[in-house]
Amino acid sequence: MEVVVEAVNLVKRFGSVMAVNGVSFKIEKGSIYSLLGPNGAGKTTTIKMLSTLLKPTSGDAYIAGFSVVREPLKVRRIIGLMPQDLTADDEMTGWDNVMIQARLYGYKGREAEERVKRALDTVGLLDVATRKVSTYSGGMRRRLEVAMSLVHDPEVLFLDEPTLGLDVQTRRVLWDLIRGFRRSGKTVLLTTHYMEEAEVLSDRVAIIDEGRIKAEGSPEELKSRIRGDMIRLELYTDIDVKGLAEELSRLGLSYRVDSNTLTISTYNAGETLPLIINMLAGKRVKSVNIVKPNLEEVFLEITGKRLREESFDVFKYRVLTQRIR
Repeated sequence: MEVVVEAVNLVKRFGSVMAVNGVSFKIEKGSIYSLLGPNGAGKTTTIKMLSTLLKPTSGDAYIAGFSVVREPLKVRRIIGLMPQDLTADDEMTGWDNVMIQARLYGYKGREAEERVKRALDTVGLLDVATRKVSTYSGGMRRRLEVAMSLVHDPEVLFLDEPTLGLDVQTRRVLWDLIRGFRRSGKTVLLTTHYMEEAEVLSDRVAIIDEGRIKAEGSPEELKSRIRGDMIRLELYTDIDVKGLAEELSRLGLSYRVDSNTLTISTYNAGETLPLIINMLAGKRVKSVNIVKPNLEEVFLEITGKRLREESFDVFKYRVLTQRIR
């Protein structure tokens, strides 16, 4: 397959802070590639370097063969960028916001109008194009940002947290839109901290943390790193957790403790669970679940962190929702 995006040992420092530390990956034409990680992992910085908004401290990247360091203008002609923050002007209509983008790319007259119409139609906003953006819902605003990035028909799309702050139903509308880009032959790089989003959309996923890619592969390849089943027990007290952990150790079972929750790795949950049930006598148990491997478990296994707990930035969410209102 043809490689359209290639990052080669990208490094970005801000003073003494190493935001991105030697990131390398390749993206095949017509595929969806996700950078999955918490806030501060280096996702947005990586996209800014790939889209020529930031110059790498060292390393390079190639978009359709063009260097982001040496040929930024050529790169900009073939990429579209949907930033994490909202950029559309509230006091202008959706049509006018997209038209500005068309003109910035040098389109005029009938050609500009046709491109604006096509972009708005693609994201399902043509019927509300003459309304002010201040009247749009959160999901409509995010789709408008997509339309603004599409007006010049880019070969590659960079989507930075495209569904941040949206409800589940609206998020799925964006997912369908992103799948449509793949069907039309576009190459998509998106950043996300939503496990399900990365799993259902991506052909390949890179788990990024502390500026480094810790693992990469298809969702199935990544999940295969965790073999067998997991049994998750949530107890009420630290004393019960400690007591159960000691019994598990005596049996040689592999487990992980996270607050009052124990996660036990086993090749066969059906065989292991009866043994564990016997250990629970006299202990206060809140829940017992058999868990199949998913990307959240892979992330936890690789980084030792729970992504959802560490990735939600309350301040950024408040800023976003205030702008939506």
